[in-house]
Amino acid sequence: MLGLPVINNLIALLLWESFFVLIIMPGFAVLGTLLLILPWIERKMVGRMQWRVGPREISPRTRGIIQLLADSLRFLFQEVIIHKDAHKRYFLQFPFLYFIPVLLPLLFINAGTAGSPLVPIVSDYGLQLMVALICLMPVFILGLGWASNNRFAFIGTVREAFLYFAYEIPFIVAVFAMVVMYGTSNSVGVVDAQAGGLWGIILNPIAALTFFIAALMATARLPFDIPEADQEVSFGPFVEFSGIAFGLAYVMGYEKMYVLSALMTMLFLGGGSGPMIPGLGEVSYLIWFVLKTLIVMIVVVNLRGVYPRYRLDQGMKIGWNAMLILALVAVAWSLVIGAII
Repeated sequence: MLGLPVINNLIALLLWESFFVLIIMPGFAVLGTLLLILPWIERKMVGRMQWRVGPREISPRTRGIIQLLADSLRFLFQEVIIHKDAHKRYFLQFPFLYFIPVLLPLLFINAGTAGSPLVPIVSDYGLQLMVALICLMPVFILGLGWASNNRFAFIGTVREAFLYFAYEIPFIVAVFAMVVMYGTSNSVGVVDAQAGGLWGIILNPIAALTFFIAALMATARLPFDIPEADQEVSFGPFVEFSGIAFGLAYVMGYEKMYVLSALMTMLFLGGGSGPMIPGLGEVSYLIWFVLKTLIVMIVVVNLRGVYPRYRLDQGMKIGWNAMLILALVAVAWSLVIGAII
């Protein structure tokens, strides 16, 4: 069968480095797998932390591991209800359009290590493009709330807009601090600059902390789930959505978390650097990259069990005061360390 031209071309496509990194690992295939597993891990871990029972009604013998599969089927077959006052055309379009800026930053993620880059597209402006695409994400969330034409969705949308302006500037400044530190915004150069174990989190821990808090705010994770506010009537911009439209909005938070965690791994955790796994070659770098990204995501979801939700004014104060100061200090730190090194 390998002698057939079609089979040869198919195998060549699957093993083409750029295609493999984008589609298989750490791209869409790993992302899709984590979307099924991570919410179950989150529920189980938080249940343990708070002495509660996590999901186990669906397939009790496997301790509810297929709970997310059941949820997915429910979202697929539920009716999508469009109330009469909604902007119908945009109400249906925005959940699907939201996919585009969420997935595109994966094009510039370097999952390799120094001397062995594994990135779909190499660009001298890779970090700028990733930041620009990430900054587009809240625009679609605001569109979701506007298209709902509902007062409660409007409340959640306004909260999202306030948080957006609060975390976006510190987030951009923290990334800029690392560009100053590494002297490049090329994702290949960023990972190469961390050779020898001098990861970004060691070189500039202030920028790493600022980036991590900004990622929490960007994904509306506790203690910054201010737009959704599960304890209140207003469930953010998604209050009017149901069925597959709500399912898409639900998984978007996890997709955005994966992209930001992957970016943090590349910027601060050395990318795919790690001991070579015998027999796997460069695939071992991809495995280390995914493991580091998963650890960051687990830390993020664990905060759900230990921190209460901030009020909107508290979240704004953190973004405009503490985080902005930390981000500026991180830039100064990068300038000093860069001059010393």
